[in-house]
Amino acid sequence: MSRKHTVLFVCTGNSCRSQMAEAITNHRFTEQWQAESAGTRLKGFIHPLALRALAEIGINHQGRSKSVDEFQHAAFDLVVTVCDSAAEECPTWLGHGKTFHIDLPDPEKATGTDEEVMAVFRSIRDSLITQLVDLLDKGV
Repeated sequence: MSRKHTVLFVCTGNSCRSQMAEAITNHRFTEQWQAESAGTRLKGFIHPLALRALAEIGINHQGRSKSVDEFQHAAFDLVVTVCDSAAEECPTWLGHGKTFHIDLPDPEKATGTDEEVMAVFRSIRDSLITQLVDLLDKGV
């Protein structure tokens, strides 16, 4: 059996988009990929609506919010930024492997009713699933 590829998902706060990407990858691509996530300006928590959006599709994410500094000496096959801010702030030492950018809006900035805000989190989750299938199925 060949080794798993490693991927690091980076966003600004490591509370929503990168956390969802990590959880989806570790759930759906468990045979080929091992995912981690981190933030460039750590918020220190995972947004409850991100966890709810994941739970709705059967993913019970047990991750924690992490800083990119934790991975300063790690080597990843792929580093994926999931917001423009992280793409600009991503430390150059994270670029040892291939890099890729997925531009997703910040669901924490969503406004409206509770259901309208939740719909934004679902939309980000579903967009991640589609884009990760395209990206990770190709390998590195």
